Amino acid sequence: MGSIKITDTSLRDGHQSLWATRMTTDDMVPVLEKLDQVGYHSMEIWGGATFDVCIRYLNEDPWERLRTIRQVVRNTKLQMLVRGQSLVGYSHYPDDIVDKFIEKAADNGIDIFRVFDALNDRRNLEACMKAVKKTGKHAQACVVYTISPVHSKQHFVDTALHLRDMGADSICIKDMAGLISPYASYELVKALKENVDLPVQLHTHYIGGLAIASLIKGVEAGVDIIDTASVPMAFGLSQPPVETIVRALQDTEWDTGLVLHQLFDIATYFEQIRKHKGFERGVTRITDMKVFEHQVPGGMFSNLQSQLEQQKASHRIDEVLAEVPKVREDLGYPPLVTPTSQIIGTQAVLNVLLGERYKMCSREVQDYVKGLYGKPAGTIKAEIKQKIIGDEPLIDVRPADLLQPAWEKSQKAVKAYSDKDEDVLTYALFPQVALKFFQYRKDIGSEDVPQISSTEEIKEELDKKEEIKAVEPIVKRVTTIPVPGGDEEMNLNEIRELMTLLGQSNIDELDYQKDNFRLSLRKNRGQIASSPAGPAPFEAAPEINAETVMVAGKNLVEVVSPIVGTFYAAPAPDSPPFIQVGDHVDIGQTLCILEAMKLMNEIKAEVAGTVAQILAANAEQVEYGQVLILIDKD
Repeated sequence: MGSIKITDTSLRDGHQSLWATRMTTDDMVPVLEKLDQVGYHSMEIWGGATFDVCIRYLNEDPWERLRTIRQVVRNTKLQMLVRGQSLVGYSHYPDDIVDKFIEKAADNGIDIFRVFDALNDRRNLEACMKAVKKTGKHAQACVVYTISPVHSKQHFVDTALHLRDMGADSICIKDMAGLISPYASYELVKALKENVDLPVQLHTHYIGGLAIASLIKGVEAGVDIIDTASVPMAFGLSQPPVETIVRALQDTEWDTGLVLHQLFDIATYFEQIRKHKGFERGVTRITDMKVFEHQVPGGMFSNLQSQLEQQKASHRIDEVLAEVPKVREDLGYPPLVTPTSQIIGTQAVLNVLLGERYKMCSREVQDYVKGLYGKPAGTIKAEIKQKIIGDEPLIDVRPADLLQPAWEKSQKAVKAYSDKDEDVLTYALFPQVALKFFQYRKDIGSEDVPQISSTEEIKEELDKKEEIKAVEPIVKRVTTIPVPGGDEEMNLNEIRELMTLLGQSNIDELDYQKDNFRLSLRKNRGQIASSPAGPAPFEAAPEINAETVMVAGKNLVEVVSPIVGTFYAAPAPDSPPFIQVGDHVDIGQTLCILEAMKLMNEIKAEVAGTVAQILAANAEQVEYGQVLILIDKD
């Protein structure tokens, strides 16, 4: 047997599971040397959600984080999680992007690439595995663990055998939802060790409280490496604590050799970070225990809670958790791990919030049903397939074979910001978010931004600048609007935006009379209504039906936002818009995209007609119920 090796997940999955991946590089740097001295087999510090969160929420360069950690950590192997053909994103990328990403990740410091496919579809690991082998780094391939009528022990062993034949250097049992029971752990590890002849690593989460026992039984069955986190980032939705495992195995044939005093010293530092930033402690709630039914993994659960908060629907979490397994069954029992966890979870949220199952489906859900994410182990229900994609054909080739190379196109797109390969890759993975981040980074480097020592102060200063820059042009436009009868049209959406920015929540309504029509903006209604003018310019307008407003004999139908999100007028930064004012649209035609819950949700026309007005700007944050588009119904 021999001692058990341990991978520390604190700097990746630990804070992803409990703290929504919000630990910054500055938080990490002071403790890196101590982590490097522990004697871990590896430190998982990159991949998963860290890349997205860095540029989307922390305004950090994820590549710079990797280089910073590599400069300090010299004795311990650095490890990352790769979502197969999806890399660190939520959809498949072309092979040239996959190959270049793995190459640059290796160049910047990654030693071990843990690669997985959410559906255990090995076709989706081909390009990634080849790229890792080309770098000479360690390729650890995952068997994604789940429980369903179509997932058996033999299914997992067969998957591992295929991965071995593809060149895997080791196998990881990836139990992202903490579902594996102690005795199932023993049996699966034993079967893999007997059949696959590769080192086996066990990754599980504490969610339902099984993790410590499952790791110990895996150790008894011959597992080589296990995953743990420092105690402030352990328990709950995260991994089990390293301190407990080290103590449990002390003075046995599996003794880890790690020193508890060093581990507690590191834990004390992380606990200070946790308290200072108000991060959550890992606890197991009744809702978490229900993982045995809903199978929602740790990272997905915290994101579901956050998403529902954004949608002002936190109180509906139980309904969503009840809907998740139903959607999962409908769609062929995919394991709930990124990106399928986002796909299934978001669809469950939409089904609950809209009160009708599959009334609105994200582009990603449609692509999944078409087969663009791979083939699930189960069968997608025919009636659900019909509801989501109609009679569109399914694909039976490797999904990435349908993608065009994107490297040169991405290089051109970021030319104004950078010529670094790493920045090109950031754009290729997250185009919209990357451009915002590049602009932020450019602003920080400009001469008119004061030199401030604290990162938080820099962000605060830039936020102030952005608020001023946002208000000034709107103030100018609104204050120069002529009196009724003038030639210049008034944009009510700009006035609403101005009132929001200036905090004028006490304004009940604003009327404007022009060409015998009055336009009324009412407080808390988020609605622009029109009606024939009354006897006085500022007389309150009559109540107007929320769905339809009548203007000069025309029937304008409001397209409102069904969720909180970001409005996009085009599918990509360099693509033409879906619609423009004056375009005729048919029922079912895509009008725009709302980015919410990490997915792109297409908003489709429910009536045929002509686009009369578009009331949201590209990349604008919109609220639930906000009017986005007016269509003059045929």
